[in-house]
Amino acid sequence: MKSVPQATSLRRAPVQRRSAERLTRILDACADLLDEVGYDALSTRAVAQRAGVPIGSVYRFFGNKRQMADALAQRNLERWSERVTERLEGARQGDWRAAMDAVLDEYLAMKRTAPGFSLVDFGNQIPVGARQAEPNHRVADRLTDLLSAYLDRTPDDDLRRTFLIAVETADTLVQLAFRVDPEGDAKVIAEMRELLRAYLGRVLD
Repeated sequence: MKSVPQATSLRRAPVQRRSAERLTRILDACADLLDEVGYDALSTRAVAQRAGVPIGSVYRFFGNKRQMADALAQRNLERWSERVTERLEGARQGDWRAAMDAVLDEYLAMKRTAPGFSLVDFGNQIPVGARQAEPNHRVADRLTDLLSAYLDRTPDDDLRRTFLIAVETADTLVQLAFRVDPEGDAKVIAEMRELLRAYLGRVLD
């Protein structure tokens, strides 16, 4: 089922199509309201009203708004992974530069356009401003799974460490770019690309 959060982030995983569509509406409403009112003012009742579902439908999937935001973050990760995979379908096998550009470009595109993404991205900004390490580990794990075959690399601890260092570096500099400019400062982003190319070139070439 495409872009549905993993069952572990839900009280109950959707089985029927109607249930999956209802979950999608709930998460879409959550994302829109995060942009409009922020996390502190977000409520499960407001999400239910925006989604056009009974409040019980929200609680069928989520015990509280934190769980709902976590599920939105997981859906963001799934959608980003899908976009990166689609982008690389036409790329030359083993081209780590194309992979790096796909990973960064699709993240930046979502940060600029995906509702709620600026607050939750992959789960590391709630409470607002909190930058916890765990989601970056999750992203590094996902990149290892996504890119190891494409790069013809063994998905081992060395590759995962490489991706974790790149993700942590990019995360810090993307946050800087979007503090400087709400759309992401182009010069900071360009410097970030050069820094990542230098590091990945040394490790992956």
